[in-house]
Order: sequence, then structure tokens, then C-alpha cells
Amino acid sequence: MKYDILEKLDIMIPHPRCELNYNKDYELLIATVLSAQCTDARVNMVTKELFAKYDIFSLSKALKKDIEKIIRPVGTYTKKSEYIISIAQSLVENYEGKVPNNRQYLESLPGVGRKTCNVVLSNLYNVPAIAVDTHVERVSKRLSLAKEKDSVLTVEKKLMRKIPKDKWSRTHHQLVLFGRYICKSKNPECSTCLLQPECKYYKNKIKKD
Repeated sequence: MKYDILEKLDIMIPHPRCELNYNKDYELLIATVLSAQCTDARVNMVTKELFAKYDIFSLSKALKKDIEKIIRPVGTYTKKSEYIISIAQSLVENYEGKVPNNRQYLESLPGVGRKTCNVVLSNLYNVPAIAVDTHVERVSKRLSLAKEKDSVLTVEKKLMRKIPKDKWSRTHHQLVLFGRYICKSKNPECSTCLLQPECKYYKNKIKKD
């Protein structure tokens, strides 16, 4: 990646961080699972109640219907309730309720894919990783860091090649926040964006106007 893109991201997003609220390792894992097809803001509303009522041990014994009532606002709550109870049961049985620094194990859990695993390992264990969500994918393609037809995994691999490894996690958070608040899917804030010169989307927009 061109260093001027990284420098401009540092200016626009100087203090990037995960916007999911959590106090314990398993809370981040569960919150990330719940965030699939849902905003972090809504997940934070749900997990505030969920984690006030349950810890990892009581969650492993919880009734599915009780979890469904709490997490209903995040969507696909039937599947997600199954996921988080199963995850809790596995963590309690295999790791005394702790989230291990073990990619193979984490990706074997229900509802946990590569993106979720990257988020968890990056934030909990400072493992260099780039989690490609819808924001990172969109921004990467608009900035020509990836091609329009590239899969999520291809986008991740291209970013890993173009970004220095020691900046993977920081840049991941910057791209997420950049896509969430500036380079939005609809009505992006092009007029205030420093990345206009690098942006294919902006150049095409100017041509059309």
C-alpha cells in the first residue's frame, strides 16, 4: 500500500479502536459473533444486558429461549443464540472459560469464521491480522487496493501484502472506521476525505457529474 494512504488514514482516524464493548475475553468473542449483519451500536445495546445477566459459565447452561429474548434485536437471533451457548459450553469444557490464542480451535467454533477470529486474536493477543468486513471490503475496492470481483479472502491477502505487518491491526481498525463514518456505502463524505486522489469511486463520480 502506498504510504501516503496510511499517512492520510492516520490523520483522519488517529485513534482507531474496536467499537464493540467488552470487559472480558469471551465477551469480545461473543459480541463479534453477534455483530454479523448487525451494527456494533446495536450489539452493544444487547450485550450490555446479556453480560449483566450471564457470565461464561452460566451462559453455557442457559436456555436458548432466554438468550433469544435478549439478542432478538441483532437479527438471526435463533442461530446466534445457538452459537453463543455452544461457544460458551466449548470454552468452559476445553479452556476453563478462557478464549485461547488458538486460531484452529476458534475457527472450529460455531458462528466463528476467519473474520471473527482475526478480530478476536488481534484485539486480545495483538496477533497481526486484518479482518475484512463489509466496510474494509468496500473501501479496499474503492481505493483500488483490490479488484471489484475479489473475494473477501483475496482482499485480505492483498492487504496483507501491501500493508507492513506491524501495521495490520491498526490499519484494519482505521479502514473499518473510515468505511463506517466517512467512506459510507451510501452518500460517502467525499468532500471531507483526504483520499480523493487515490479513490476510484470519487474519480468516477466526478466524471459522471
